[in-house]
Amino acid sequence: MSLELVPISIKEANDYVRSFHRHNKPTQGSKFAIACADEISIVGVSLVGRPLSASLDDGFTAEVLRLCTTDDSPKNVCSKLYAASWRAWKAMGGKKIITYTMQSEKGSSVEAAGYKIIAQTKPGTWHIYRDRDWQPVFGQLKFRWEKAA
Repeated sequence: MSLELVPISIKEANDYVRSFHRHNKPTQGSKFAIACADEISIVGVSLVGRPLSASLDDGFTAEVLRLCTTDDSPKNVCSKLYAASWRAWKAMGGKKIITYTMQSEKGSSVEAAGYKIIAQTKPGTWHIYRDRDWQPVFGQLKFRWEKAA
């Protein structure tokens, strides 16, 4: 099955997240979104924005805020979207892109796209400085991944 990257609005990508993401709600802000489609429909989306951590928000770092696929999406959709998110951000002058995975997740797709684990987060501390709805995922240990120029 052939996969291709296609444009998608942030609203449409968030609607996809609302419908299919296992543990996160739509983003509250993004810079851009990318979709991946097969011959029939959208099979995954990526939403990229400013880093949630204010200490990482230097104007040259972006964060993959959401990456969402369906349970029956082809195997390499996630790595294709992570790689495309980096290429798009780099083309915009970005120097670094980050994302987070729960430690219970394998992270194979992020690694396949060339990202490296560079930190581990502590649950329940970073979210309190911004006005956002609490989600159970906030209390999970996570790895921070990075790809840089």
